[in-house]
Amino acid sequence: MTMNKQLDMTRIPEHIAIIMDGNGRWAQQRGKERSYGHQAGVEAVKRITSESAKLGVKYLTLYTFSTENWSRPADEVAALMGLILTSLEDELFMKNNVRFRVIGDVSRMPESVVQKLRETEEHTANNTTMTLVVALSYSSKWEITKAMRDIATEVKQGTLSVDAIDDTTISQHLATNFMPDPELLIRTGGELRISIYLLWQIAYSELYFTPVYWPDFTKDAFCEAIIDYQSRQRRFGKTGEQIENEKEQNI
Repeated sequence: MTMNKQLDMTRIPEHIAIIMDGNGRWAQQRGKERSYGHQAGVEAVKRITSESAKLGVKYLTLYTFSTENWSRPADEVAALMGLILTSLEDELFMKNNVRFRVIGDVSRMPESVVQKLRETEEHTANNTTMTLVVALSYSSKWEITKAMRDIATEVKQGTLSVDAIDDTTISQHLATNFMPDPELLIRTGGELRISIYLLWQIAYSELYFTPVYWPDFTKDAFCEAIIDYQSRQRRFGKTGEQIENEKEQNI
């Protein structure tokens, strides 16, 4: 029996975020350059994107390149930029009716990459099954700092009152303001940390860590993460008893 047959299809997360870790170590275990692992990781992206669309996930956000990744060796960064250009295949988006969006400080990226990203966003703008959000040159520190600057500018200009600022105001100024917060965050590769990814948005997300390297992350492994999510009780600060009572009242 495949794992997806064990899923409760009425409780598929609307938004799943993934930290795709382990490409470099996967390649090194095989005596290859790190770029070989990134190439293999692209196949995993295609695999999980297609499966997400089939399962009914509405938003899939992938941590692709952080602001800190600019400090990696120049040849690896160059290889990653080239890989982004070649991996944005029309078939992936149009076959699965997937919209493409980018979040992050793309001003730091090569013009050829930015142009390809914008073209793909425009070309897929009318696709409705799922939105694939790629976090490029992204970190929560960058995102929240930018939001604070934008809010401060509006206050200075007189278009926003200090007393009107609340958590909703901040959420509206984040790069992710077009989608709901993720219900599930998955990290592959065995590391047990968040790496400044969607820190504001994952306040109530369920976290799932797996030792599987990203290139080896199969559809079954993905479904296993969702099954684990479905086994949990999401409390949002309430007690388990309160949640159960609310369920009984809604029956």
